Amino acid sequence: MIIIENETAPKDLPNLTSVQERIFTSLKKSPTDYRYLNLTELKYELKVRERIIANAKDMNEGDATFSAFEHSKFNPIYWIKTPFGYQLKDSKLPSDAIEDVFTNSSAYSFECVTSIVLIYYKSILDTISTPYFNRLYSSLLVWGHNYDDDLPMVTYEGLDYIPGDVYYFFNPDFEDPIWMGENSVFIKEDQYFGHGVGLMTHDEMIEALNTLRKKEATKSAYLLEQVTRLKFSDLYRYT
Repeated sequence: MIIIENETAPKDLPNLTSVQERIFTSLKKSPTDYRYLNLTELKYELKVRERIIANAKDMNEGDATFSAFEHSKFNPIYWIKTPFGYQLKDSKLPSDAIEDVFTNSSAYSFECVTSIVLIYYKSILDTISTPYFNRLYSSLLVWGHNYDDDLPMVTYEGLDYIPGDVYYFFNPDFEDPIWMGENSVFIKEDQYFGHGVGLMTHDEMIEALNTLRKKEATKSAYLLEQVTRLKFSDLYRYT
């Protein structure tokens, strides 16, 4: 349910793209209350979610490969590998470095948590001014759960199936720890993107992870009852 402070929630919004319309409908039909200061904040969330979906698809179509940290790579023109992740070079702009991940994808190899962080950074870059993005994320460090404090990411219990959310398929009987699970962007009804496996349905994601279990595994992979998303209200302050 959409709730606008001091206003009646709209039944329709004009001039939405088809993807934004799908997100808007999902928010309206949700049993969860989604609260906004005004319509502009709501429209901003629709825009960011749309970019998350688009950037997930771009990553799927790109040439970035899947790897653990020891075998990973980031374009050395922009990044320096440290024990904690990839640090942006002092001489480089954060906006250029994030754009490079998507335009020069063959120079990159990373795992699924990092893929989500990179998709988030790119989606924020797409929706706020470039100079502000560069000030906000001037000292980028990227790998797994190492990311800037100003990247407002939160995880909640439950599943709401709003396009642009991130869900986790857990693989309890994994063989290699890198396949303990798959962080995936929810694209639309029964379609997810997971770096390393691609665009898949729910059942296909389970089947893919089940091929990556240890010998004589007895526990199937499954979708955890949790959702990760950006704190769109925090990002709205940056617009």
